[in-house]
Amino acid sequence: MKVVTPAGWLAFVLAAIVIGLDQSLKHWVVDTLGLAVGESRPMFWPLSFTFVRNDGISFGFFQTHAAWTRWALAAFSLAVSLGLALWVRRADRPLIAVAAGLILGGAVGNLIDRVRLGAVVDFIDVHPLVFPWIFNIADSGITIGVILLLAENLLTARKPAV
Repeated sequence: MKVVTPAGWLAFVLAAIVIGLDQSLKHWVVDTLGLAVGESRPMFWPLSFTFVRNDGISFGFFQTHAAWTRWALAAFSLAVSLGLALWVRRADRPLIAVAAGLILGGAVGNLIDRVRLGAVVDFIDVHPLVFPWIFNIADSGITIGVILLLAENLLTARKPAV
């Protein structure tokens, strides 16, 4: 019996790519570009890099700025990450593996920020497209992964009950 299926390995590799890209870009925006919290730098239309610290969940919901929420959200991210890692080891469909890998990478990327910095670093700002939230690569991975899981669930033919 295989401990990790080929699709499971795909998920883990994709998660590692998302984590690496997420953390690298956050480092570049904060340390190399030297943006201060709230500062924005236009890149090309419609993209700007605007540095914000997100104490809440995705897209800044549930901002409380309380110390306990940092650790509660970190614990939740860790639990989701561990659950996904255990589940995806036996994935048998590539689309499930891609979706889970994106979600896993995003959850771990934001978990690293919460533990290391006390809040998630968000910087992707496309507000001219009537998208008011500032987000990061990890948030994108989670969002796209959830959409793929929903699409796979809705589009996969189910066998009728006998």
